[in-house]
Amino acid sequence: MFMKSTDEHFRPSIVNAIVAPRPIGWISTVNALGGPNLAPFSYFNAISTSPPMVAFSVNGAADREEKDTLANVRVVPEFVANFASYALREAVNVTSATAAPGVSEFELAGLECAPGVTVGVPRVKAAAANLECRVVRIVDLPPSQPGERHSALVVGRVVAVHVQDVLLTEDDRFDTVEAAPIMRMGGATYARLGETFEMKRPGSN
Repeated sequence: MFMKSTDEHFRPSIVNAIVAPRPIGWISTVNALGGPNLAPFSYFNAISTSPPMVAFSVNGAADREEKDTLANVRVVPEFVANFASYALREAVNVTSATAAPGVSEFELAGLECAPGVTVGVPRVKAAAANLECRVVRIVDLPPSQPGERHSALVVGRVVAVHVQDVLLTEDDRFDTVEAAPIMRMGGATYARLGETFEMKRPGSN
């Protein structure tokens, strides 16, 4: 069996393919002047129910001190996690491109904004759901090699939830299957939901 220590030379992206599929946080933020930014991050997940919290990680930038999303939440500590669906996959991909600071990825992808209700950050109007969040903590992650740009983990508390009416079930649950999320695997490979099944915890009704 192949085995490498992380102290040895190995392809770091192999970890991405092993920890998969990964949900995509389609994160919108604003800069100090209110200019919007939108970018997908595949290091993203829900981390707490009570209080409701999500987190995403931003890798180091190759062309600037840090990516716009991270720079933005440092000065305006709010963001919206927009649902990345199969229907909007091309727009998600467009917003992953490296754009000059101040360029709106909403405009690049032809996406209509909707205002946040509790935060001053716009959300993707066409998204199946949006989570308005306030930043709780930013954790700078040390680089693995000298000279590498640092990454950072951004933790946010969900303060408002938007869901398209057609995706709410009769018992007020979000219909994840119908919403059709896209997920990141290794390299340029993505995934859709396949077969789903239910399995109750021991002792639950």
